[in-house]
Amino acid sequence: MKVQSNSMKSIFSFFSAICLFTALSGNLQAATTTPSTLVEFQTSQGNFTVELYPEKAPKTVANFVQYVKDGFYDNTIFHRVINRFMIQGGGFERDLSEKSTRAPIINEANNGLLNEIGTLAMARTADPDSATAQFFVNLGNNQFLNYTGPDAESIGYCVFGKVTSGLEVVQKIGLSATGNMGRHSDVPIKPITIKSAKLISAETKAEPEVKAEPKR
Repeated sequence: MKVQSNSMKSIFSFFSAICLFTALSGNLQAATTTPSTLVEFQTSQGNFTVELYPEKAPKTVANFVQYVKDGFYDNTIFHRVINRFMIQGGGFERDLSEKSTRAPIINEANNGLLNEIGTLAMARTADPDSATAQFFVNLGNNQFLNYTGPDAESIGYCVFGKVTSGLEVVQKIGLSATGNMGRHSDVPIKPITIKSAKLISAETKAEPEVKAEPKR
């Protein structure tokens, strides 16, 4: 009977060790999980939030986050809006004067992310590695903007995030009346301002909009 008792104690100790290891592993995994990188845009048409993907486009996200931290996007406009295609902003003041930027970054479009509805991507010129600060949000599944090869004509546009809340605001901006202004086309006739762009935590909750009651 004593042998049986010792065996039972050994089995109990073995299972206790497994439970302890599992608990420690779970805590370690939770501690090492990278928190989401979220940016909230407050615009004249409402607010929307995007989640960034640094594991997919590290240089692009780092570049974008630095512009956000610098307050670069505050009081800029969405200067190019095409319904069912995209809204583009982040580079011009209300008077359509272009802001000075840092050096361009390498194109990270070959990351498996697609230009689908609600995704955030970098705008650029015909030079694949010319993106600086301007970005756009896709209003459609724009497959022709996706990476299909390393050549300049095929490299596509780098997706590095996605709208996680407020997509209806982005779509509302897409419905704006537009026209030509100087050398720019598809410019909203009524300026759509980015009041601010700021990093927020995943736990941050949007403050409810307080509307003034009409005077009686």
